Amino acid sequence: MYSFIYITASSKEEAEKIAKALVEDKLAACVNIFPITSMFWWEGKIENANEYAMIVKTTAEKFAEIRKKVKELHSYKVPCICEIPISRGLREFLDWIDEVVE
Repeated sequence: MYSFIYITASSKEEAEKIAKALVEDKLAACVNIFPITSMFWWEGKIENANEYAMIVKTTAEKFAEIRKKVKELHSYKVPCICEIPISRGLREFLDWIDEVVE
C-alpha cells in the first residue's frame, strides 16, 4: 500500500529541513514543496498565513515513523500531518517508491 502524506510548514527552510530528513532516512521516495496561503482558526481567532505545503510520496507502512520524525522537527504546536491513501497509480511509479523507501 502507498500513501501521500500532506504536511504544512511555517517556512521554506522548515519544509526543506523536514523533506531532507525524510528522504535521507529513506522514509520517503520524494517530497514536493510548494508555497500556499492558509486561512484557519487558531486560539479563538481567524489567522491568515503564508506557509509551505509538502506532499510526501511513501509507503503506507511508514506513516507512523514519518509522523514521529515530523513532530520532532516541526515548529508548530499542532502540525498538519495527514495521510492520503493511494488506491491506484502507475505501476512503475509505485515500484520506484518500493525501491527507494526502506
